Amino acid sequence: MAKCVLAVDDSKTMRDMVSFTLRGAGYTVVEADNGNTALQALQKQKVDVIITDVNMPEMDGITLVKKIRALPAHAGTPVLILTTESDQSKKDEGRGAGATGWIVKPFSPDKLLQIVAKVCP
Repeated sequence: MAKCVLAVDDSKTMRDMVSFTLRGAGYTVVEADNGNTALQALQKQKVDVIITDVNMPEMDGITLVKKIRALPAHAGTPVLILTTESDQSKKDEGRGAGATGWIVKPFSPDKLLQIVAKVCP
């Protein structure tokens, strides 16, 4: 059965790129445009990995990671942060919140697929 990925980004273009790449590799993709819609999606759908942006309206990615980690059903779900932020303090903040990994935009499709396959075998 195909692994399911939740892609969270306020940029439709970025969600489309992530979805296109993952669907092309056989993943099922659920999309959300901010942290609130992502949490709603998680109530309806089991996912194998979550990819989130950091800078979003309503709820940023770091807050989303903390909220995901507080959900017993998703405490162990891999969460990858996909962002333009390459600052070490932001990465530390993401790790502290419970993020599994960090991907800096712009990303290469091959690199995205490698990382997703690594955290979601």
